[in-house]
Amino acid sequence: MNTDFEKEFNALVLKTAELITGDTSPEMLEKIKIWAFFNHVHKSLPALTSHWNQTHPESKAEVRRIFEEIRDLNQAQQAKKPESK
Repeated sequence: MNTDFEKEFNALVLKTAELITGDTSPEMLEKIKIWAFFNHVHKSLPALTSHWNQTHPESKAEVRRIFEEIRDLNQAQQAKKPESK
């Protein structure tokens, strides 16, 4: 893969993590990738994620935990923003 593309794409993931959660740690970057990928697959191929959830209940619980963590961090991030008028 093109290393310039990889750098640019990783910068996009980093900025996404920063805007959504305020956390740009390597662990959060991986969680953002999982969150974005699973969210896309769930919307595009719901039967696939449903089947995966049924066959991998422990992993389903981990994905849910990641989604909830990102949601909570995003809500905290939003609460920090001053209200625009």
